Amino acid sequence: MRGRGLGLRRGKLSLDIRRNFVTERVIRHWNDVQQSGGVTVLEVFGKDWARRPVPRWTLWRLGYCARLLKTNHFRTAASNTSFPAVWMLLAQHSGRIPGLFVVVKKNTYFTMPETVEDKTNPELYVPHPGVRGMTLLNREAFKRTVVVPALKVKKEIVHSVLKSLKQSVLQRPGLKRVVEDPEDEDSRFVILDPHKVPEFSLGESEQQVLKQLSVHPEVSKYQLELTYENFKSEEILRAVLPEGQDVTSGFSRVGHIAHLNLRDHQLPYRHLIGQVIMDKNPGITCVVNKTNIIDSTYRNFEMEVLAGENNLVTKVKENNISYELDFSKVYWNPRLSTEHGRIVGLLKAGDVLFDVFAGVGPFAIPAAKRKCRVFANDLNPESYSWLLHNCKLNKVDTKVKAFNMDGRDFLRGPVREELSRELPLLKEDQKTAFHIVMNLPALAVEFLDVFRHLLVGEPCSPAGLPTVHCYGFSKHSDPARDIQERAEAMLGTSLAGRCSAFLVRNVAPNKEMLCLSFQIPADVLYKRPCPEEAKPASKRLCTSQDSSEEKVLS
Repeated sequence: MRGRGLGLRRGKLSLDIRRNFVTERVIRHWNDVQQSGGVTVLEVFGKDWARRPVPRWTLWRLGYCARLLKTNHFRTAASNTSFPAVWMLLAQHSGRIPGLFVVVKKNTYFTMPETVEDKTNPELYVPHPGVRGMTLLNREAFKRTVVVPALKVKKEIVHSVLKSLKQSVLQRPGLKRVVEDPEDEDSRFVILDPHKVPEFSLGESEQQVLKQLSVHPEVSKYQLELTYENFKSEEILRAVLPEGQDVTSGFSRVGHIAHLNLRDHQLPYRHLIGQVIMDKNPGITCVVNKTNIIDSTYRNFEMEVLAGENNLVTKVKENNISYELDFSKVYWNPRLSTEHGRIVGLLKAGDVLFDVFAGVGPFAIPAAKRKCRVFANDLNPESYSWLLHNCKLNKVDTKVKAFNMDGRDFLRGPVREELSRELPLLKEDQKTAFHIVMNLPALAVEFLDVFRHLLVGEPCSPAGLPTVHCYGFSKHSDPARDIQERAEAMLGTSLAGRCSAFLVRNVAPNKEMLCLSFQIPADVLYKRPCPEEAKPASKRLCTSQDSSEEKVLS
């Protein structure tokens, strides 16, 4: 037993080493393919790699590498290499692993949905061609009848047939897989996937299964009627818009509101697009389209209601916290929920947060929930009003001090007062941290000059210096360097080695949103008093002459 246990431990150690080896080789290969586009799997793994016996742990590890590669691929802003193509190359040289990556053998139905592209025929699920150019939605015009394969079986064994032929049965949402036979009430038609049974004939393995169930393997042709309800939103819009034009089916959801950013060529169809989005997304009762850019002053924008009710007061939930807001008057972006959670995750109980451009409270309220002291400000009176409302809604109104003022005035007023009072009291072992969030990407960097000599006196300990999280946009080829250099110009000092840039999201082609985090250098934040100002007034004894002069004056 002891020897066997030692062998297991040794085997486990060897397994760990080889697992890391395989991972590094796969990742290195993927990076090479990204750069050159011409490196093959065999050039990296060796020509005899595919001939070797493949242990079970290797199969598991390659599956793990798939997830790593997928993550790496989709984090890359631009790539000319198709990720599934890498697995196609791997599969060609690992035929003894049937169904691991893609369909290797003809009768193998194992697939990897997250990496293998959908090979379905797009012509099958296309609405009636007469809908092309439609601007006013007519749902009846989308009806179409298609011929699909079907099996006629007794209703008593329908469940068994579905279970045995689950890979060949129609799997499209909204369409019934089992329909009644109008000529025989004791029978049913099981609809098959026309892409899996393209020639209306089953393979040998399927026929053997049906033979065991005493079902005749003859495939019938069934007239299947497709209606507006059976088509996906992108299929509908692709059929309606002129050929070759981009189809927009994505949107931002804010409560019951769907927010679109339509392009110019889509505007003639905007009301139809809005109605389709509302029809195909349960819970959406209002669809709007942004009609101008975000106003930098109040961070809101004009919008047009395309479909549904004209009610833009909504309720959203982000990171388990509820917010209510008027979407037409305040700024809210659901794509920033991860970033809100990231910054709040840096805080601990007892910390102090200054939110310069607080909006309706996506930073301030979660921070207050973590027992931080929060000072939140927004220039927009509507945002300020909803901030107060949401603080009460989430029962943190006693932990958040809200202000309605310009960002510069907020920094030079409440922020300066609080820092001047708190920083001198910090002890060496005290762990209270001060964070200043400036989420106004279009202009926040221009506010950084306020920190120059904001405080007067002797600097506090380096650990107590406030940390700034400043957001900005960049179209530069090196956005991190760009935002750092702009911040350095406003602060009048170098941040080399003293800051970190975090890529928040891609806003548009060649436009990134970043967060630059840094501790304000002491020589920037503090203005030391001049010797003359610091020298106290001289104290001298009062002489009798002074006393007599005072009497005369009196």
